[in-house]
Amino acid sequence: MIYSFKNDYSSIAHPLVLQKLMDCQNEQNVGYGLDEHSDNAKKYIKEKIKKDSDIHFLVGGTQANMVVISSILRPYEAVICCDSGHINVHETGAIEGQGHKCITVKGDNGKITTNDIKLVLSIHSDCHMVKPKMVYISNATEIGTIYSKKELIDLYNCCKDNNLYLFLDGARLASALAAGDIDYEDLGRYTDVFYIGGTKNGGYLGEAVVINNKAIANEFDYCVKHFGAMLAKGFVGAIPFEVLMKDDLYYQIGKKENECAQYLASELRLLGFKFMCDSVTNQIFPIVNKNMMEYLSKEFLFEVWEYRSDDEIVIRLVTSFTTRQYHCDQLLNYIKSGQ
Repeated sequence: MIYSFKNDYSSIAHPLVLQKLMDCQNEQNVGYGLDEHSDNAKKYIKEKIKKDSDIHFLVGGTQANMVVISSILRPYEAVICCDSGHINVHETGAIEGQGHKCITVKGDNGKITTNDIKLVLSIHSDCHMVKPKMVYISNATEIGTIYSKKELIDLYNCCKDNNLYLFLDGARLASALAAGDIDYEDLGRYTDVFYIGGTKNGGYLGEAVVINNKAIANEFDYCVKHFGAMLAKGFVGAIPFEVLMKDDLYYQIGKKENECAQYLASELRLLGFKFMCDSVTNQIFPIVNKNMMEYLSKEFLFEVWEYRSDDEIVIRLVTSFTTRQYHCDQLLNYIKSGQ
């Protein structure tokens, strides 16, 4: 195998994150997030969003989604999401397992629209159905698309007009920030809660949950502990964000990932490949035939996203903080040699 394009978390961590961890190896820290590293990471995040939000460091995305949604919603309340949304497809019923229905909508290119929300609300009109109370979006989406600032504001205003919470899954937030016009301040202003993904953006683990709405922040730490999500060594979860959020490293990781993915997409188009969608981030979805898929799998790792037929198979190629242009060129040259 030359290089893996299967995901963006197959390498341990960005070198600066690992160096910081090694620098701290002889320290002794207070547990459960009451340490200097957690304080520093929270400070850096608050400086970026320009808001005194509540911040909690959890281990992974599924855990973050489950704890956030389950802590906010009452037993009969549900969350609206795209049918491609991570909580609906790739989390093994974690949300439903806590008693909260995922109400799915088709969306537009992986994104929820205000019309989607209004339609759901018009259908769920009485106590014989679950009550929609939250809208869940991913930025970047599961197919590499992003929300514009206007789309985010429209969704937030729609949620406020209809007494709903807006929750943004930021598993690949670095890539989304680098590709679009939403910035950290917008996330603090136009969501009730979001999280900053560390696992897929250069951290060895971790997601930073940022609660902007004080009404839902109360006793969130109790919920974290109740669901088994509170690390005794809380500083281990905070150190990646202490590094990633200081200065501009997080954004730069997303920018470099995007540049490599878009270079790869551009070159594949020149070779005649078509794509499932127009992703602008670090995930791209070329369409290949069965022979090409089998040929590529001999030397590279990637995800098979969708089987349409033997002549149309969508694969997913993902760039990460370790990806450089020469990795993309290796893949391109291999394809050229097999055409």
